[in-house]
Amino acid sequence: MTNIFRPAFNSAFALICLMCLISCDLAPFHFDKKDAIDSIEVVRFDRVEARYVTTGDFSALQEMNTSYPMQTRALIEDLLQLGSVSDINISDTLLDFFQDSTLQVIVFAAESQYADMDGLTKELRGAFRNLKKIFPKAEIPRFYAQIGALNQSIVVDNDAIGISLDKYLGADFPAYERFFDSSQRAAMTSSYIVPDVIVFYLLSRYGMFEFARTSQHWRDVNSGIIMYVANKLTGREAFKSEYVDRVAAFMRKNPDMSLKTLLEMTDYSEI
Repeated sequence: MTNIFRPAFNSAFALICLMCLISCDLAPFHFDKKDAIDSIEVVRFDRVEARYVTTGDFSALQEMNTSYPMQTRALIEDLLQLGSVSDINISDTLLDFFQDSTLQVIVFAAESQYADMDGLTKELRGAFRNLKKIFPKAEIPRFYAQIGALNQSIVVDNDAIGISLDKYLGADFPAYERFFDSSQRAAMTSSYIVPDVIVFYLLSRYGMFEFARTSQHWRDVNSGIIMYVANKLTGREAFKSEYVDRVAAFMRKNPDMSLKTLLEMTDYSEI
């Protein structure tokens, strides 16, 4: 269930993201009742996970199961697809999986690079503060960090968004060269975390789900709209593509159109 989420998007972008959402058997968003921007934080599930998969610490395993049951299940069953959390030997399977030398290097690198996540938290708050200006009634999901063994960058599950730190270790991270091309590696940096989060958040609400009944153009425009809005909410041009450019041109011709109206459009014939 690998999803390589990069800025060099092609026409398959929206389909890939849809597959990501469906393959995890994800329900629609059910948000936390708290919606105060200042309450946003990233729960450090990754630290407990790292402690177990690097040392086999039984207390870390217990903490994963008791304090982070949702995150643990999503990691084992959906992201890594190692089996069911109810399997009698699943903890050993998880530990054995991470004994690969490359994965061990990735785990240590992720924990080192993201020892402090204050900057990321500030960015998330800023982006969702901008989102609330568009959708005042939108409630804020919970966020957590994890190490996903180079699978999905962002995981959307019910009322939570998981951030896989192992996919954001920097374009020059040595292990990436074996698995990703240069265009993919260019976006595997910390600066893409919040833009990626916003894109998947928006896709969970405004992505196209009836692909068989829509044209390729409609799919491409939909992905362009999502990326355009993400750029606006984060205050930078993280995502660039032909269809982002088309949406930008459309918005210049319609200066009074709000981002909310743009997201809610169903007729893309003018883009």
